[in-house]
Amino acid sequence: MSSSPPPSSRQRLDSLYRDHHGWLQGWLRKRLGDREQAADISHDTFLRLLASRRMPEHGEGRRFLAQIARNLVIDQWRRQRIEQAYLDTLAAQPEAHSPSLETRALVIETLMQIDAMLDGMPARVREAFLLSQFEGLTYPQIAERLQVSISSVQKYMLRAIAACYQVLYAE
Repeated sequence: MSSSPPPSSRQRLDSLYRDHHGWLQGWLRKRLGDREQAADISHDTFLRLLASRRMPEHGEGRRFLAQIARNLVIDQWRRQRIEQAYLDTLAAQPEAHSPSLETRALVIETLMQIDAMLDGMPARVREAFLLSQFEGLTYPQIAERLQVSISSVQKYMLRAIAACYQVLYAE
């Protein structure tokens, strides 16, 4: 008795798209209240799936697609929040200092990378890094604030600097 070969990834993706694209767009439209945004995120969900080369197990298509879509929505909200904060900061500047649209896009992309880097750090590492870089605290002051040893602060900062290095030079 011969069995047919398992479907290729391409066939599985085609089938997943046919079976769930309409559902995913409707699901997103209900949550976002915006037809165009739902269409964009639905499209991006399948692009992300294609790029990942991971396919859901049989019967898990909707759950898998919904998780990817949720992550994309969160990324979009995060980007909008960062972009709005940047635009608010620019609005407070004299118009003569207004950067070009290209520079704005580069700054927003850099801010997104920094946000992702900070989000990926353990809480103590992130807190030590922010206290050092934005509040200008010394290592002894950070150690006192976090109630840890100075050597712990040094280790936290080493991890934070390594994360910065990754963002700057690993791509």
